[in-house]
Amino acid sequence: MTLPDLYARFRGDRNAVGVGILALFMGTLPLWLRTPYALSTLIFTGIYAIVTLGLCLLMGYAGQISLGQSAFFALGAYGSAVLSKAGWSPWLAMPVAAAGTGAVAAVIGSPIFRLRGHYLAMGTLAFGAIVHIVATEWKGVTGGSSGMPGIPRLALGGNPIKGDVAYYYVVWLFVVIALVVARNIVNSRFGRALRAIRDSQEAAQSLGVDISRYKLQTLVVSAVFASVAGSLYTHYMIFVSPSTASLDLSIQLVLMAAVGGLASIWGAPFGAAAVMLLTLILREIVPLLTRHGSGEYQIIAYGALLVTIMIFMPEGLFAGISGRVSATLDRWDQAPDRANAPPWRRALLKLAGRGR
Repeated sequence: MTLPDLYARFRGDRNAVGVGILALFMGTLPLWLRTPYALSTLIFTGIYAIVTLGLCLLMGYAGQISLGQSAFFALGAYGSAVLSKAGWSPWLAMPVAAAGTGAVAAVIGSPIFRLRGHYLAMGTLAFGAIVHIVATEWKGVTGGSSGMPGIPRLALGGNPIKGDVAYYYVVWLFVVIALVVARNIVNSRFGRALRAIRDSQEAAQSLGVDISRYKLQTLVVSAVFASVAGSLYTHYMIFVSPSTASLDLSIQLVLMAAVGGLASIWGAPFGAAAVMLLTLILREIVPLLTRHGSGEYQIIAYGALLVTIMIFMPEGLFAGISGRVSATLDRWDQAPDRANAPPWRRALLKLAGRGR
């Protein structure tokens, strides 16, 4: 296949174009955004985007409610921390922790998915509470409520990754890989089966779809995503505590998925970025305007954000923005003076596959 053929195929695949644009944009971001606080926020955004991707597959595509995603995040974080402190390479500890977390998801998935609706939500919530209690009480392994310090950093060539810029690139490389994996899942036969289950379990079952197997496999995939993100978190913070399995974090992750768009893999990074930006604004501005911290206003702000998105962009932030961008590109493409348009506009139309 020639290079023009590869380019034509790449340009025709909007998801591939999106991955390329995201990789280019995030790759150049540290060149002009150098403050440690901003880079740290972007690192956490990437970590939460990976968890949210798994949650979108589970909730948006398979239609299964989960309020315990932070439990899988914590299992990955603690698993990687314990193994690396025992002398394992962090790069080896991460996949082993992910495999262990996936195994736990496979074990609990069968009984949990016998439940539906609110009962399913309560079941996943109970699992998160159990993990939080174990992390708090198993002091000999987890350090209890004081947490586990002294976790080794990720290293390249024997040199620990200490700077925020270097770790930023590591995290966002994982985000791009997770997006590619999720995209392939969604566009496969597996993804079509998930959408059938979401729309009607009875109809999907009548067509021969093994509902139990597909739901269980999706839970395992989402748990592995969360585990990898938890490992990245723990090796960045070099500390882990039971807060990684908290209900607050689970709610925040569900909010990220809902704001970005549950039925879109692109909703994950958009939702994570929106919620992290809102959190940053609250943390910096509210104390300046009031004598109180941002904690008591955070729930109100999250609720207002969710209500606003549901009213004006019911399919999520990404679908709303992309719809408006697509409408603008259509208007430019159909304009009578398209040939005399600015070069940057013609370049955008060509990149988007709009051509006459």
